[in-house]
Amino acid sequence: MPPPRRTFTRAELEAFRDAEVPDLLPEPGQPLRLLFVGINPGLWTAAVQTHFARPGNRFYPALLRAGIIERAIDPASGMTDEDRDYFRARGLGITNVVPRATARADELTPEEYRAGGQRLVETVERTRPGVVAVAGITAYRAAFSARRAVVGRQPEPLAGAELWVVPNPSGLNAHDTVESLAAAYAEPARAAGIL
Repeated sequence: MPPPRRTFTRAELEAFRDAEVPDLLPEPGQPLRLLFVGINPGLWTAAVQTHFARPGNRFYPALLRAGIIERAIDPASGMTDEDRDYFRARGLGITNVVPRATARADELTPEEYRAGGQRLVETVERTRPGVVAVAGITAYRAAFSARRAVVGRQPEPLAGAELWVVPNPSGLNAHDTVESLAAAYAEPARAAGIL
């Protein structure tokens, strides 16, 4: 049974500014087929220690619509242990370009993005996913000084992993719907052998 939905005041959320959220990665011995990479944790995500948790974020609905996960996950109050185990067993993982929580991604500095790009390379070298999907073209461009990069499969791998850039699922990204996000996320999932 999912936990009751949490609510937070603005002041409560502000207390989580600069907090970090641990990467969600498979246990030793479990394969990591597809590593999703967010920009950085939002304050709600930091509060519940679950990636893409803010109500209105379309990440998990898009994964469900694409068939990447086969049951709904409601992260707004934090993933349950059962949700985490299920997600990892699917060969999925989540990390961020920048680990510190902010109210908005535009609060991050160019130096943080560049350091985050190096951190991501190290994470990929350590965890060896088959495919990496960075959710946010602006963050990818900033982290890797790739000003001309476009959404889709990138021409060069990242530390040996096939690299994709996919749209950001934040509710602030009005250009995409759950349907269009599902279609975009399905492509790296197919490349990873999940679909």
